[in-house]
Amino acid sequence: MTFGSCLSSIRLCEEESQTSFAEKLGISKSHLCDIEAGRKAASPARAARFAELLGYPEDFFVRLALQMMVDEAGLRFNVKVEAA
Repeated sequence: MTFGSCLSSIRLCEEESQTSFAEKLGISKSHLCDIEAGRKAASPARAARFAELLGYPEDFFVRLALQMMVDEAGLRFNVKVEAA
């Protein structure tokens, strides 16, 4: 599961349009579309904020965001995140 596919799944389960979901997250519809499609990454800080806004665990969203960055760098590592 990618960060974008996670957001897309949540949006679809909540039966929300990209427009209304993007408004909830405080981003543009086109930016949400790019994140869902994997064309743009979200920073770990933004991922944590999205998790808070949507009521999901921050560590899960941050891990997905970091994993995308690691994958895009061509590194073969799995990211684990623990709260400090």
